[in-house]
Amino acid sequence: MHRYRNLEGHSGVLLYEIHPEAITVRFAGGFEYDYTYASTGRARVETMKALATAGRGLSTFISRYVREAYAAKREHK
Repeated sequence: MHRYRNLEGHSGVLLYEIHPEAITVRFAGGFEYDYTYASTGRARVETMKALATAGRGLSTFISRYVREAYAAKREHK
């Protein structure tokens, strides 16, 4: 996984991993979420990939537009 750069300084996102048709995001609370084309939609996943790479706006985008539209959730210990 790649460390999220958090250029705005207040994101709950810690790490992310980009897949061909999905993105996995790990939050500070210890949970990882898989967002896929099937669960979230292609356009939103591609936007999330771009935001993750840029290091800015990912957490806000998820909370505003994606919410519970994830394919899987797991606790990372």
